[in-house]
Amino acid sequence: MVVDSQLYVVVAQLFGGSYIHHWDPNTTRFTKLQDIDPQRVRKPNDLEAFRIDGDWYFAVADSSKAGATSLYRWHQNGFYSHQALHAWHRDTDLEFVDGEGKPRLIVSSSSQAPVIYQWSRTQKQFVAQGEVTQVPDAQAVKHFRAGRDSYLCLSRYIGDSKILRWEGTRFSEVQALPSRGSLALQPFLVGGRRYLALGSDFSFTQIYQWDEGRQKFVRFQELAVQAPRAFCYMPAGDAQLLLAPSFKGQTLVYRHVVVDLSA
Repeated sequence: MVVDSQLYVVVAQLFGGSYIHHWDPNTTRFTKLQDIDPQRVRKPNDLEAFRIDGDWYFAVADSSKAGATSLYRWHQNGFYSHQALHAWHRDTDLEFVDGEGKPRLIVSSSSQAPVIYQWSRTQKQFVAQGEVTQVPDAQAVKHFRAGRDSYLCLSRYIGDSKILRWEGTRFSEVQALPSRGSLALQPFLVGGRRYLALGSDFSFTQIYQWDEGRQKFVRFQELAVQAPRAFCYMPAGDAQLLLAPSFKGQTLVYRHVVVDLSA
């Protein structure tokens, strides 16, 4: 993240501690700025950085049985513990959603339904707002907007992954996608085309394309990625790339190609 024109990188590790580094333009290297308390971050599974009312925060999802997802806030010369969230639930992923002027943090867990936290400007912290009861054990959570609507994508290792739409006070299910063994998914936009990459440990990665008329995803393509753990869309000059790191094989890079079949 970039705070006051300074680049910072937060590195959360399962072993060897977790640290915050800052970029030193004089040495053109990252230099360690501070440690993150290992008693607060035991088994990090995801990091999410975001800004609320001008202040920078990052949250760490803790998947330890005895851990708690933690929120940190930037203050003058470092990041300091701000709030403990959702203890004892083996959290798997985080997604920050800023819609309708109400910042929210979605916390998915392997032991219960995802929890929705809404930012309280009075208390200057997140307050539990409710649960996404349709998906009891989500592994990954992402969101996207289509038109005026906000959608939530939730992957599951056992059972169907779900697409839900925000209805003002809660999320309602609009689509179920077969996804046995899924630990990663990612919606992304290429030009005017919206896609969803849905990984699996037991079969091919499925690429879906958003059908605006039906307001649903339709199957578009298969990618031979072994046990993907994340997807990252990245424009690079004229190329539109999708990166897929693998747990069992090589990280793969795919390029988006549009073929004109009109001739």
